[in-house]
Amino acid sequence: MTHLMHLLRRFRREEDGNATIEFAILFPFFIFMFCAAVELGMITFRHSMLERGLDLAVRDVRLSTATNHQHADLKEMICDYAGFLPDCETQLFLEMESLDMFAYTPLLWRAACFDVTETANPARSFRNGQQNQMMVLRACYTFRPVFPLTGLGRHLEWRRGEAWMIATSAFVQEPI
Repeated sequence: MTHLMHLLRRFRREEDGNATIEFAILFPFFIFMFCAAVELGMITFRHSMLERGLDLAVRDVRLSTATNHQHADLKEMICDYAGFLPDCETQLFLEMESLDMFAYTPLLWRAACFDVTETANPARSFRNGQQNQMMVLRACYTFRPVFPLTGLGRHLEWRRGEAWMIATSAFVQEPI
């Protein structure tokens, strides 16, 4: 028994491998923080590009009052103005509805995240407004996160294996 106690005391006094234990404990934390920082940067960049593209496209709609913009036109304008949104034409979904300013009914808080030309949800529509009518345009962009299972990738909203983000803008359909 004394021999066993002597070995345990000697083991406790040894300092070999001290850095290895610290590394094994702290390395996963630093990798997690690095992955979360990269993911946050990519999400922020993509969302700012989506917001920019939507704002500039809505600005064009407001300024060109004589043009009746269609779904495909708006989608193309948003993707062109957004710049860096991978596979934007197929990953961007638009929803535009009129908003009655006198009998307010709130929009559904969650965007459709599919083109309203699909028949999956006929209650939502994409229609051009009449003169002096308030229109709300929501753009939903789906993407694959850089690190889907670590960091922020786990906490994103998911749809069919892809995460999504939403940008919203409103404008008044000006008279011609």
